[in-house]
Amino acid sequence: MATETAAEIQLVVFQLASETYGVDINHVQEIIRMQNITQIPRTPAFIEGVINLRGRIIPVIDLHKRFDLPRADITNNTRIMVVELGRVTVGMIVDSVSEVLRLPATSIEPPPPMISGIDVAYLKGVGKWNERLIILLDLERVLRESEQRQLEQEIAAGVDAR
Repeated sequence: MATETAAEIQLVVFQLASETYGVDINHVQEIIRMQNITQIPRTPAFIEGVINLRGRIIPVIDLHKRFDLPRADITNNTRIMVVELGRVTVGMIVDSVSEVLRLPATSIEPPPPMISGIDVAYLKGVGKWNERLIILLDLERVLRESEQRQLEQEIAAGVDAR
């Protein structure tokens, strides 16, 4: 079943540092509640650690740290979105996940040079939906290829050491 046509894109919409973001639903495997995260030494600062998701070890990224946004408290609404970033499956900590929606392609505009301190390199565009603006993240750019390789190696090394 196709979730996206040329005329629209289906998004998972979430909150991060008081702004509304969306990612293509095709990259999202599942959304889980916040859980204990095991730290892995010598990983980049934006990597919180790893979780065991039904037998799979998955690295978890704190998007606040990745985008240099103010740190948020963990609440009952905090979620981990499990997504595919290139060859790596990762969890991304977000403040809350609000909905899934279909956004017409005609309501998406290219990203302006700067939005809420996030580098434009991470953005696909800005969508307009019912008087709201939704910042569309380009998940392919959240982790550079070299970071993906490094992460794969460090996670494998951490798992082998146990």
